[in-house]
Amino acid sequence: MSEQDRRVAIITGGSQGIGAGLVAAYRQRGWAVVAVSRTIKPSGDPDVLTVAGDVAEPATAGRITGEALGRFGRIDTLVNNAGVFISKPFTDYTAADYAAVVGVNLTGFFWLTQRAIAEMARRGSGHVVSITTTLVDYATSSEPSLLTALTKGGLAAATRSLAIEYASRGIRVNAVSPGIIQTPTHPPESYAALGPRLPPVGHVGQVSDIVDGILFLESSPFITGEILHIDGGQIAGH
Repeated sequence: MSEQDRRVAIITGGSQGIGAGLVAAYRQRGWAVVAVSRTIKPSGDPDVLTVAGDVAEPATAGRITGEALGRFGRIDTLVNNAGVFISKPFTDYTAADYAAVVGVNLTGFFWLTQRAIAEMARRGSGHVVSITTTLVDYATSSEPSLLTALTKGGLAAATRSLAIEYASRGIRVNAVSPGIIQTPTHPPESYAALGPRLPPVGHVGQVSDIVDGILFLESSPFITGEILHIDGGQIAGH
């Protein structure tokens, strides 16, 4: 693949967990990657551009897309993976909680996706994938999460809306809705307390399950507006 034809993915939350798995997977496919997070360090791979910044800040979106275009000349896929989760009873949420969750989950999605889609529309092709959560569809009193439902539910609705708006312009928009996934923020020692929240398959998912789902969407040009549940049957079982 020539330098001019090489495809480019922007991945937020790219320093650990699902984001780091996606960076590695897209590179294995020969893509160049722009990996973004607040604490990300420079990469020794010349085809991985790291951008340290808070996606909740609107100016960060312009910096990400500007650096992506400056280094690689195009944007083919955006994966909105960065997210903040705070579980509290509704009346215990603070203004700081609200600002943190809405800032990353919605504001970051909005400005970066707007910038990326503008460039994709100029080229006449592109793909946006956002990460939601099964908590949007399956509320549980054992883990109250109004701010997650509010923001990630917004991403699910926005996915369908954008998919229709841009379907005729060569841009696909999809989402993945994970269940309980083993990541640095959800370590194995926490699984004993899951009880009835354990998925019907009897175990939690792995980062590779989410990565494989996103790569499936990437290679499926007839799929748009899809919310792909990767949750071990959690939604089907309720």
